[in-house]
Amino acid sequence: MEKILNFRLIYPLNMIVNRWTWQWLFLAFFFFQTPAIAQKSKEELEKDRRENLRRIEETQKILRETANEKEASLGQLNALNRQIQQRQNLINSLRSEIDVLGGEIDDLSSVVNALQNDLAELKEEYAAMIYAAYRSNWGLQKLTFLFSAKTFNQLLRRLEYLDQYTDARQIQVAQIIEVTRELENQRAEVQSKQQEQNKLLAEQLEQNRNLVRLKERQSSLVATLSAREKELKREVDRRKKSIAELDQLIASIIKKENEAKASSVTSTKEKEDVARLSSSFESNKNKLAWPVETGFISSKFGKQPHPILKGIMVENQGVDIQTNKDAKVKAVFPGQVATVAFVPGMNSVVILRHGDYYTLYARLKKVNVKKGQTVESGDLIGEVFTDKEGLSEVQFQVWKSNIKLNPEHWLSVR
Repeated sequence: MEKILNFRLIYPLNMIVNRWTWQWLFLAFFFFQTPAIAQKSKEELEKDRRENLRRIEETQKILRETANEKEASLGQLNALNRQIQQRQNLINSLRSEIDVLGGEIDDLSSVVNALQNDLAELKEEYAAMIYAAYRSNWGLQKLTFLFSAKTFNQLLRRLEYLDQYTDARQIQVAQIIEVTRELENQRAEVQSKQQEQNKLLAEQLEQNRNLVRLKERQSSLVATLSAREKELKREVDRRKKSIAELDQLIASIIKKENEAKASSVTSTKEKEDVARLSSSFESNKNKLAWPVETGFISSKFGKQPHPILKGIMVENQGVDIQTNKDAKVKAVFPGQVATVAFVPGMNSVVILRHGDYYTLYARLKKVNVKKGQTVESGDLIGEVFTDKEGLSEVQFQVWKSNIKLNPEHWLSVR
């Protein structure tokens, strides 16, 4: 009898402890390792989604301003192209979020299945213990077992066995309750993740519809603009002329300043100040603030194919930043106003000197600085000019002496 009790007691306890030790090690790994990795990725994706929505809202405002004019324009097309790109980015971000949630749901479902299996086994084991006790008329057998002890020490050991057996049953009841509670929590978590996933799927579907509408609008606008080929070619010629005059302006300023440096006696302190400012400007590569608060690069640096005219290349000495009407234009770095001028096709122009570097701001309708004035980063230079087509666009350039640089390599990532 003693051996039977010992077996009944030790076997369930060992089995429970071993199985639950491994089960909780698995759950601990899942809850403290896997979610940490997945959660970080999910947070990044949520941040990307919010940022994409913010950019879409900005571009929508710019698009509305250009679309207020009845006549189709390249400004509208630029804003539409940007909207399409941003919508696609948003859809990609949503798709990634949905995939991450799908992985989390699969992992949680695996835990739910494991908990269900363990709960079934625990209940089966507990039922077997109760049934065995019932079949063996356990109440009478306990008394017989105790009073059949041959010595007092044997009686104490048998009492200890009975206490341990009772504890084992209580432990098993507690484990059943704990597993049931954890199973309910995991099922609720799965349901929450599924609801979140369904919400993202609905948003993705809506964004796909928006993307289709934008592409239809884009095709219609391209067709309208293509019918105005002669007018667009004249605009390309006017732009080339404006760019050439702008080049001559900044080249002449740099030349005069270089000649002035060569002919004058420059103090050591002045040389050190120039070197310090140049070095500081260089250290801010990819960190410069944008000259406008909102907007996007509508035309990149260098030679680019015309968006409508086939076989026509347009050259940009800087970048064009399409923004909102009356947008404030600010200095991107501390410096001194080298000149304020007017160039046909580029409107008012401000050039700032930063040691050996220069930044140029064109297409301004209003200028708030004058030649020789010292400015700090973020100081107001002027306001953007809006043309008859509703296009508000700033031409921004970066030069080192007489070498043109790609402004995108200097502006911070937006």
